[in-house]
Amino acid sequence: MSDQKQFGEFVAAVIQSLPETSPDIRQGWIENRKGLQKLLSGLCPPDDVQLLRKKGHIIDCDSSPFVPKGWKVDSHRKGGQLEWNPANVHIYLSEHQKGGKSIEGNKLLKELEGKPVLNANVLDWLLAHQELIPEEWKGKYVFFWGTIYRYSDGYLCVRSLYQFGDRWGWNFVWLGGGFDSGNPAALSASI
Repeated sequence: MSDQKQFGEFVAAVIQSLPETSPDIRQGWIENRKGLQKLLSGLCPPDDVQLLRKKGHIIDCDSSPFVPKGWKVDSHRKGGQLEWNPANVHIYLSEHQKGGKSIEGNKLLKELEGKPVLNANVLDWLLAHQELIPEEWKGKYVFFWGTIYRYSDGYLCVRSLYQFGDRWGWNFVWLGGGFDSGNPAALSASI
């Protein structure tokens, strides 16, 4: 979209959003254009423009994750502020998960130590914004290895995002279990 066309659409949106005003108020603003400019620039200072563009698509990966009742967080890798964009993430399979093979979760966790795994905050944000989950994740249990939980029975586990019917939900697997090609890890592509 050209700058001129975008500006025209912006002006139209501003005009349509103005409240009803009397002729005297309109004339007052016409005569006090500097005051009007100051008023309008205060509504959306330049520093806030980037925040407005990103609103609703920023995931706070530094905050404490959701903890299911009776569980505890064993470890939680903080990941800063992630701007959600499918181009910023990818799913990862270990060589030990390909070709019909499976790898035990504890071994996979060690293999993922140096990789930019996403934590459970991303999983829970995606559950709240299911329309933004990538199509290629359908049919897979996508795991968020940045948060490891201790289940109520004491065993370590990791949560995953998966689709059932037309909705997405979460599940978990104990780290002593096996992870195959249907169980990729969600990684940040921007680190």
